[in-house]
Amino acid sequence: MKPERKGRATIRDVAAAAGVSVGTASRAFNRAGRVSEQAIAAVQEAARRLGYTPDAIAQSMRTQSTGVIGLLVSDFSNPLYARIIKAIEARLQRDGCALLLANTNNEGQREKAMIDFFRRRRVDGLILGACEMERPELLDELREQGLPVVALDRDFGEHGSGVHVDHFHGALQATRYLLDLGHRRIALLTPGQLLRPGRERIAGFRDAFAERGLQPVERLIRCEPSAMEFAFSESLALLSSREAPTAFVCLGTRILSGVLQGMRHSGMSAAQDISVISVGDTDISQLVTPAITSLTWDFDAVGSAAAELLLKRLNPQVAPEPERIVITTQLVLRESCAPLARSHAADTTAAPAPAETKKAKKAATRP
Repeated sequence: MKPERKGRATIRDVAAAAGVSVGTASRAFNRAGRVSEQAIAAVQEAARRLGYTPDAIAQSMRTQSTGVIGLLVSDFSNPLYARIIKAIEARLQRDGCALLLANTNNEGQREKAMIDFFRRRRVDGLILGACEMERPELLDELREQGLPVVALDRDFGEHGSGVHVDHFHGALQATRYLLDLGHRRIALLTPGQLLRPGRERIAGFRDAFAERGLQPVERLIRCEPSAMEFAFSESLALLSSREAPTAFVCLGTRILSGVLQGMRHSGMSAAQDISVISVGDTDISQLVTPAITSLTWDFDAVGSAAAELLLKRLNPQVAPEPERIVITTQLVLRESCAPLARSHAADTTAAPAPAETKKAKKAATRP
């Protein structure tokens, strides 16, 4: 005769083993209401011994919360996102929240589909990264529908909240550095200008030239809706042109890889033939020879700040005002940039700004 099989442990069993009431055990699992740390520890130990796991579905029905946050980025294999995602998850875990992650592939239709999927899964809130043509009104619509949402380096409108990297001043600083080295034909390769990061980089790039009463060479500003494949062909075409760039500023992921590949195919090397600055410091920029001068920022701070903003909006006792957190950038100097060679100096001067106005002259004198 087979021995009688014991049933699955219940919360009543856990409460009895911990020496607390069922209500206290429930509050300990949900981290809700008044419950001491001692009671929480006793309940967790009893649950471990009995092999008890709370029913997540039942919990969510009682608390009206799943404890799950949705995060949408264009491509989470991108190393510039990896550390941000890790920081977001670490901060959410400290508050007992889990992270549900998905790619948009930089496609607006996929972003919409994934938002609908997250909502069906009853996520408590959303963190949305940049995607294709950004619509600040999308975040307004989600908030009006009762879903807390935070923007991650994308436009979020007057009433939204989010975290921005200061791409404008980063590009301004990087371009100034190359101009100070004598470069004038500087190529900027960045994902689409419809996205905030790309748009801000182009603005900072232009302003650095304007400060000196110059204009960048327009054909050297290359941007695409996606950075996935275009960098190698673009860099190869630029390097084989009659007036090739003497320097590149490029996003430090697939774009940097494409530029370095294009240089190799053209028989050129960083610093010796072409100066290169990476936007975003990754393993690629640090490990290649020569190491690449990089514009970087605190990726962990970006992720932690985005998570903090969302957690604040999940608190029913707080009515937070719209917030914008700006993360500054810094230029890490390595070996990939060099002063413009004397032999190239005569044919690399950028065009002067047309009809120098007083405003242009004033800008040229700024430090």
